[in-house]
Amino acid sequence: MEYRNYNGIIYLRLDKGDEVLSSITDVCQKEGIRSCIFSGIGGCDYAKLGTFRPEQGTYANYEKSGMLELVSLNGDIKEGGNGPLIHAHACLSYEENDEIKLIGGHLLALRVLVTAEIEIRPVVGGVIKTKAGQIPGTKVWDFE
Repeated sequence: MEYRNYNGIIYLRLDKGDEVLSSITDVCQKEGIRSCIFSGIGGCDYAKLGTFRPEQGTYANYEKSGMLELVSLNGDIKEGGNGPLIHAHACLSYEENDEIKLIGGHLLALRVLVTAEIEIRPVVGGVIKTKAGQIPGTKVWDFE
């Protein structure tokens, strides 16, 4: 892992074996970033994703291994009651039976195979916190 801070925006490069979500959290802690948004692309070999079930307030989780192109990573870090709370979604492509397929959802874990390039944009002039959403099991931005 290596990163640079250019004019308050963090550019993070992850290497083989790095875990994406914990790396983003580590950089934010080192840089004193309390809330931010982030996005990225890359090549990975393991993902754990979830799909929210609003009627139950739970997630259906699933895992995928192999060569996974990280087509899109988007998320945020908010200040929660027990420290930073990361919320991310990802879309990944992979080849199966000579076809390209896509999977995506709420990101729970993601390990880099080739590299990942992530931009972290801190919130300027304030801090975004989190509060319980209207649907049980969800959390939303809190601007108070």
